[in-house]
Amino acid sequence: MAAPGRHVGHYIQRNSRFFLNNLEQLWGHRSFGWSPALRQQAAQANKDSTETIVIPRKKTWSKEAVLEALASTVNRDPTAYPYQFQDDPYLSPRNNNEFKMYSLSLESGRAAGKFFVNSNPKFFAKDFAEPHIPCLMPETVSPCLEEVSEEALKERINLRKVTAAVDMYDQLLQAGTAVSMETTHDLLDLICLYCDRNPVQEGGPQTENTVSDFMKTTWKEGNNAERIFNLLPEKDTRCYSALIRGMVMHGAYAKAFSMYTDLLNNRLTADVHIFNALISATPDVREKYERWELITDLLNQMSQQKVQPNLLTFNSVLKALRTCGTFPKSQALQTLNEMKAVGIGTCVLSPGNSGKDLELAYKVQSLVEVGENWRMLGDSYQSSIYYGRFFNLLCLMEHVDVVLKWYRRLIPSLYYPNPQGLKDLLQALDTDSRLDLLPTIWKDIRSLGHDNKLDVVEEVLTLMAREKHSPEVQESFAQCALDVKSVFDGESGRPSLNWSTSALSHITSLFLRANKTQQAWKMLQLFKSNNRVPPDWLMDDFLSVCRTDGSAQGAVDLVQLSAAFCLPATAQLAKRTVAEFDLTEEQR
Repeated sequence: MAAPGRHVGHYIQRNSRFFLNNLEQLWGHRSFGWSPALRQQAAQANKDSTETIVIPRKKTWSKEAVLEALASTVNRDPTAYPYQFQDDPYLSPRNNNEFKMYSLSLESGRAAGKFFVNSNPKFFAKDFAEPHIPCLMPETVSPCLEEVSEEALKERINLRKVTAAVDMYDQLLQAGTAVSMETTHDLLDLICLYCDRNPVQEGGPQTENTVSDFMKTTWKEGNNAERIFNLLPEKDTRCYSALIRGMVMHGAYAKAFSMYTDLLNNRLTADVHIFNALISATPDVREKYERWELITDLLNQMSQQKVQPNLLTFNSVLKALRTCGTFPKSQALQTLNEMKAVGIGTCVLSPGNSGKDLELAYKVQSLVEVGENWRMLGDSYQSSIYYGRFFNLLCLMEHVDVVLKWYRRLIPSLYYPNPQGLKDLLQALDTDSRLDLLPTIWKDIRSLGHDNKLDVVEEVLTLMAREKHSPEVQESFAQCALDVKSVFDGESGRPSLNWSTSALSHITSLFLRANKTQQAWKMLQLFKSNNRVPPDWLMDDFLSVCRTDGSAQGAVDLVQLSAAFCLPATAQLAKRTVAEFDLTEEQR
């Protein structure tokens, strides 16, 4: 049944196409009534319809193209904690110390997992990820090339197998195979970096002395680096550079200078890395007042050999100057001037804080936000120093609206402010008369874990109680004062703060201004229980509130409380009470 239907369909389709073609030709022959313009337009349309369509070539996309496209549409969420802490709400650091502790905990777990994977690669042979994710697979820690060749030597160098690389190099020399100079350079760099010993495997088990083992390694006379160096028929600057830097790194300072003299005797020119290493070694080869002379001599030799200094050169000079006697300041200023002369800035990661240069700070921050430049900030401690100085500069020199914009942009995703940073923010609010935002900032102070810092808490209370505001603002201040009181009482489960006279006075004053008389009376009782004496101005304010409320009994109780504290203003309070209130005979 299906076959006859298919034949009928083909027949109808073929005949209908034949009919339409004949009709089109007939219509073209009978177009004698058309105008020339219409005929030309029809011909042009027919011509366009017969043009071939060029299909564009297929574009090959990478396997990560979809992820890259999605990533380009997403920006950093300034209100969220760093991504590494978002899996577990408990791991939400509130300050820099918690950030460091949680980061180290995560890194410890990651190192343990990496060690297990590398120790048991047979259990992780199957790759499920598409595309391939190298960090999830066991590392290739054993050489694959067993034959004696330069490629096998390069493989061992890349795997940082110092002993195996030296053995392969010796086998190549015994076989009469010449090793390229580039590979020899890499081998010397490897040996000198690890002082002719295999490095500790990353993620491996660590002993108590593992951390300092790398620093305790000392340069041994006639080690493999010196032996291979002496076997070279031609020695260039790169070979000398590897040995000199290795000697300085591992304590052979005098031998490094001897190697530099040998370089000059062979009429070679040193590079900037050699000079940087020698300058950093000057405190170990000269007495205190002779070091600057040696540093100056090395810098003059750099100039004679036309070697351009870099930032590390001047950092080495400044570090060595700290040990050059009691008057290194003039030499340090001279070094800074020389840095400016060669075009090296002196404030790479201190964004204009010392010179209060806000424009420079914005330029540095814009560079940090490009690509992965944020990695130049260093670890979490150095990053917090950078953002702390940047935020301090904003609080000093920018309008409070701009400061708050950056505050929401940096915290908590990039920066955990310290107590000084929060006090800078409070001063910025005070300068621009935006004290109405203090309750909001107090909530952030609590969430950041700084509500146990007495100086920060008292700064907030002082700003709120300094002057009167509108009823709405005073009500919000009173609610904030209640929250601050809970911190002093230890209701949050954390160690409570010790009540000070200023804190008690400010909270009481805030309650009075918001017409919370009962709360204010309770605060007066705390003065006595904490052996604190209320100030005279607070008692006057309390008496004024009693007069406004028409509470004669409250005024009498206040005078009695003042007498219990033995305040000098008791007589004045009693006089005001008698004059301003209708007292009964018993109250008098």
